[in-house]
Amino acid sequence: MRSRLPRTACLLRLTALCILLSHAAAYFGLTGREPLVLLPAPFSSEPPTGKAHLKQCEQMTLTRRQKRLCRREPGLAETLRESVRLSLLECRYQFRNERWNCSLDGRGSLLKRAFKETAFLLAVSSAALTHALAKACSSGRMERCTCDDSPGIQHREAWQWGVCGDNLKYSTKFLKRFLGQKRVSKDLRAQVDAHNINVGIRAVKSGLKTTCKCHGVSGSCAVRTCWKQLSPFHDTGRLLKHRYDAAARALSATNAATGEAELAGPRRRGHSLRTGDLVYLEDSPSFCRPSRYSPGTGGRSCAKDTSCQSLCCGRGYNTAARLTSLSCHCQVRWCCHVECQTCVREEEVYTCKTA
Repeated sequence: MRSRLPRTACLLRLTALCILLSHAAAYFGLTGREPLVLLPAPFSSEPPTGKAHLKQCEQMTLTRRQKRLCRREPGLAETLRESVRLSLLECRYQFRNERWNCSLDGRGSLLKRAFKETAFLLAVSSAALTHALAKACSSGRMERCTCDDSPGIQHREAWQWGVCGDNLKYSTKFLKRFLGQKRVSKDLRAQVDAHNINVGIRAVKSGLKTTCKCHGVSGSCAVRTCWKQLSPFHDTGRLLKHRYDAAARALSATNAATGEAELAGPRRRGHSLRTGDLVYLEDSPSFCRPSRYSPGTGGRSCAKDTSCQSLCCGRGYNTAARLTSLSCHCQVRWCCHVECQTCVREEEVYTCKTA
């Protein structure tokens, strides 16, 4: 009988699917048996209220328990949508020069396999959820949480000084409750997925820093207010890309103390598997040719001196000329006006050959 994945892994795996869709739509799923649910864009900076909020919760493919949590928490639906946006943009940016550029293009799902790319998708999705929840708390877009509870910082004073800290503690606690995290299955694939999900959460935690602001006459710092602040999500994405580049193939080993199976890394790496390592089970395809995993690299733009050789997979590239307009010969006019001319420049564009 085929083992079932824990609900947590299923949710994050299908949350990752949404970052492969257009930015004009979002998908939030649980088990893979539900149909795609499209939510209209754009994302709003203000949480919907009343019936609008309830409607958004109903549109999402969630369990009954999760829908109850969503209905009780105005702003949660928008926060989930925001995590989709973060994941989408960051994945595309980090893989913009790679053969796989975070695209699915209707050719099947990487998420059914255990490639390095799958590991990154799970990690960046869980990281985006964690980041978006913490930011939603500090920005006041969620009613049941507020600023971080750092010692010595009163919420009222924090809002007064405009230094409401990102509430990562509440974010991670709520995320586990929302996803319904339970004991991980003994199935190796389920363990790998759960591990990569936690890598994403830890990546956000590693970027949490304490920021302080001084108050007093002439900047004397007679009073100092400190708060917790998350790093920009781009920093988290860059860290996860480094983890992707150094990902390890996971092995199953038996714990001598408990007798249970657990994840282990390859012995040749010289160390045991670390909590921050992304892991995979299968070697990735080349992504050079169209397949059910990607549209291939034919027609992709590349940089002649840096990426064309790798990106075009040895097929060569086409060179074309195009005209671009840009501002030039700019001058400042008194008092506060800048006048520029428009110049036309010819530049070469390189695209990978399809065959």
